[in-house]
Amino acid sequence: MTSTAATTASVTFPAWGTTAALVVTEPARLADAEDMLRADLDAIDVACSRFRPDSEIRWLHQQAGSEVTVSPLLAEAIAVALRAGRLTGGLVDPTVGAAMGDIGYDRDYELIEPDNPLPVPLSRPAPGWWRVSLNERERSVLLPRTVQLDLGATAKAFAADRAARRIAEVIGGGVLVSLGGDMSVAGPAPDEGWRIGVADDHRPAAGLVPRTTVTIRSGGLATSSTTCRTWRRAGRTVHHIVDPRTGDIPEPAWRTASVAAASCVDANTASTAAIVLGWAAPGWLTAARLPARLVGQTGEPLTVAGWPADPDDIDGIDAVQAAIG
Repeated sequence: MTSTAATTASVTFPAWGTTAALVVTEPARLADAEDMLRADLDAIDVACSRFRPDSEIRWLHQQAGSEVTVSPLLAEAIAVALRAGRLTGGLVDPTVGAAMGDIGYDRDYELIEPDNPLPVPLSRPAPGWWRVSLNERERSVLLPRTVQLDLGATAKAFAADRAARRIAEVIGGGVLVSLGGDMSVAGPAPDEGWRIGVADDHRPAAGLVPRTTVTIRSGGLATSSTTCRTWRRAGRTVHHIVDPRTGDIPEPAWRTASVAAASCVDANTASTAAIVLGWAAPGWLTAARLPARLVGQTGEPLTVAGWPADPDDIDGIDAVQAAIG
């Protein structure tokens, strides 16, 4: 959630099982901006959702083993996901689709059985992002028969970046788009910057309770959490973040990881990687110069690489232009 000056206008609405928020510095154009955001979200859902039977990515899975041409939107979304795999050395990998299904994330979260007693299949490492062949110029994709894509680690952030940029170009002024804690800003920021409250859970029913507030002027900020999308499988609590190296959920270290970067995609890629890395995350984030706030399982925060230390509530993140790689 954001706190902004009176010269801004905002709207929120449910989307993708979470909350979409839009803030603009041109209040008279809020309705136009909202229409653009809703259209973008619908288009990306149709292209990328592995839960929709009519989605393009479901069609792509049916064509596995054959080279096919995909839409510009899906080609871009896959390129973003493969870049995340490459820059994180496979810590964030779109080929975890089968592993996600094995632990029970095979439908919209609201439809998952909260306590499924069935055993989980033996976990296996993800096939690897490098096995997906994408020609961006031709928009051709060759997906091996053994690979199922899940773009969840990057698609939401990609949508936020894309929508913020497009809205700023069309209506002018500054724009902030938030999709369940993945935030992207474009255009000129308000005089005081974009003040963003960071919380553990951005679901509509959760009731946002910011634990800290920061200010950014460009780029993006994302929070990955192991607390907001959880269920039980065979007596064990699992969640929506899979370690591609094992095909299972990571060893518990951080409850949430919040990262600021040059784009929302980079921020979310890094926050997801931090959850997967566990105790090695602070060193990795520091080396990448990515400001981050990590919260341990018992609630203790750790800040690195320029993120304002608690309890300093409001501060600027000078290194927000840092990018992965």
